[in-house]
Amino acid sequence: MVTIFHNPTCATSRNTLALIRNSGVEPEIVLYLEAPPSKDQLKKIIKDMATPVRDVLREKGKPYAELDTANPKWTHDDLLDFMVAHPIVINRPIVVTSIGTKLCRPCEVVLDILADPQRAAFNKEDGEPVINAKDLRV
Repeated sequence: MVTIFHNPTCATSRNTLALIRNSGVEPEIVLYLEAPPSKDQLKKIIKDMATPVRDVLREKGKPYAELDTANPKWTHDDLLDFMVAHPIVINRPIVVTSIGTKLCRPCEVVLDILADPQRAAFNKEDGEPVINAKDLRV
């Protein structure tokens, strides 16, 4: 089972989804902007990634600056509340597999947690090669 917390308007998220599918897997797709994870789900995801909450914050755009989330006064709990209330500040894509959970930036990070190998050559949307004709990582 593979789950991707996906934003279809994000090229990195689309490339990650395509790499998952290139391994022959159709993942569960969570459109997290429409159906944000609960605070408990976020806690588990972040714990499974073994990363600080701040590393999962998306720093681009208005919500991050307007919410002042860079301010060290905010606790991890506060930041989780911001993510639930404003899911656009959750960095993406996050992928959960039986091997691990990772923020897949760049998209190639997903290859580290997919159980099945890539089935074909793969280029990112911008043409950058990721998997060559011999199904090997470039």
